[in-house]
Amino acid sequence: MIDSVHDYPISQIFSKDANWYYCIPKYQREYTWSYSHWGTLFNDIESNALGYFIGSIICINNTHDSFQIKQLEVVDGQQRLTTLSILLAAIYTQLQKYKDYISDDDIDVLPSIRKSLRRNDAPNGLILQPQIQNYNSDDFSYLMQEAAILDVNKFGRKKAVSYYPQRKLGRCYNYYIQRLESLLKDIPTEEKVSKLLDIYNKINQAVLVKIEVSSHTEAYMLFEALNDRGTPLTAIDLMKNTILSKAKSNEEVDAYYEQWKSLIESLTDDYHTQERFFRHYYNAFKQRHNKPFISEEIRSKEPLGVIATKTNLLSIYEKLINLNLDAFITDITKCGQIYANFVNPNIAPIQFKDALLDLLHVQAVPANTLLLYLFYYQEELNLSDKMLNKIINLMVKFFVRRNITDTPNTYTLDRIFMSIISNINVNISIGENGMYDIIYESLLEVSASDKDFAEKLSGNIYEENVGVTRFVLCKLCEKYMTTENWTNLWEQNIVSNKKIYVWTIEHIFPEGANIPESWVQMIANGDKELAQAYRAEYVHKIGNLTISGFNSTLSNKSFVDKRDMTNKKGLYVGYKNGLEINKLLAQKESWTIEDIKSRTSVFVNELIEMFKL
Repeated sequence: MIDSVHDYPISQIFSKDANWYYCIPKYQREYTWSYSHWGTLFNDIESNALGYFIGSIICINNTHDSFQIKQLEVVDGQQRLTTLSILLAAIYTQLQKYKDYISDDDIDVLPSIRKSLRRNDAPNGLILQPQIQNYNSDDFSYLMQEAAILDVNKFGRKKAVSYYPQRKLGRCYNYYIQRLESLLKDIPTEEKVSKLLDIYNKINQAVLVKIEVSSHTEAYMLFEALNDRGTPLTAIDLMKNTILSKAKSNEEVDAYYEQWKSLIESLTDDYHTQERFFRHYYNAFKQRHNKPFISEEIRSKEPLGVIATKTNLLSIYEKLINLNLDAFITDITKCGQIYANFVNPNIAPIQFKDALLDLLHVQAVPANTLLLYLFYYQEELNLSDKMLNKIINLMVKFFVRRNITDTPNTYTLDRIFMSIISNINVNISIGENGMYDIIYESLLEVSASDKDFAEKLSGNIYEENVGVTRFVLCKLCEKYMTTENWTNLWEQNIVSNKKIYVWTIEHIFPEGANIPESWVQMIANGDKELAQAYRAEYVHKIGNLTISGFNSTLSNKSFVDKRDMTNKKGLYVGYKNGLEINKLLAQKESWTIEDIKSRTSVFVNELIEMFKL
């Protein structure tokens, strides 16, 4: 199973006399380490004694000719190997600045570092050959050229790809350059070399365990047994590995890789979204997925699994991939293109965009199982676009009620939608109105009653579920909008690399524990204790909530100041901002508990009617 396992100092992992180079295969994820990982690795090596253990790597020897340089396919350990290479390049760069101060005893240190990272027999001229995702390979070669490691006479000069400094490899190199400069900052020039050599020596003597195996299957069996700082492979990574391992030629590898890459990219870069797609894909088409695996020996109707979970996901997909790879790739790619419309409705066909946006905003992810099935079989089921929109709007109503009342329970939702699909499969020729009735009756049966819905709407709705509170407030605003005065209340801006809503929920009576004196006077006639009691009971009720574009600016201001606030251009940004939901507030001179009760009652009645099943 294991061809060899040995602990090596880094000086041997990156040895100028080595007859191997490391290749990161296409199926590996791109380089993902960031500041915390870079800092931890550096700190561990610098602060610990010589011979510090920094983890393990698993490689497959893909070379069968003993006279050739060995190509070691890195199955686990690319993050660490890449980072160590960049750290050594940064040390080389810094030593170059002070080469006139290097003693005769250490004069060979620069060529030693350079030769340890070079490998002229490797395709890229370096001991490490990164994979190509997100320009990893291009960035790495350019980085090593700029550090004067790469032999440009033999491999040609490399041009930086756009935004190289902003991507992970460029940022890692700059991090270590700056980290080393910081260490050398207050040291006399003649001591800088000694400090750099001390760090280099610690890196060289740090220990990695290198495990060589013969096949991917053997490599994957080792993953769960090893506990290191590397980013573990996910079920989705292993699905990709399974697909690529079945390719019969480099051309097939490239073709499967591009198809898989296109599928994953269509699902956004969020792993949880990707994983949900794979679960929903199995759950939506469970009957036909299982059919080929049913036999006299296996009498179960669901030999692959009753429902896809995180635990059995890989097991299910290995069987589907091995059954018929080309058919699997074709089918799942088609489904991925459909699913992409659910996770990013802005790319959906125009006739579905608004309905799908509502479904996304109301946090109705479990509905995607049924939607995937309906969109996939739209022609076979004779479903019109109009009927699909009607079904989506029905599910929006269902999920508003579900997310406010927490009925039915979250863990039952997947099975509810799978049950609806099974019911449709049995009544496949019932027609689109009949299918709508099946879905409607199934959801009505498990939905909360109007009484329970009204009770929850009248409670501390904001405290229970901020997301659905925002949704219903926006719907109350949109109810009165026209094409001429339409405002996108879901617009977002990028602030400090985070998406922030332009329009936010505003508490009219402030939610903070330190109630401003003006509000104590208005809401409780100066009684601070009573004001706190009111705050606890009423502040999160829907009647005390509104939509504002300047929440942080309004915060604890008095009611009148909030109402009349303007921006630098003199435009109203407080409660006179033009939204219908604020019309009453714009006309009032004060805000009381009775106002909160009255406004809550009005909104509850509107919402019960708006989301009535």
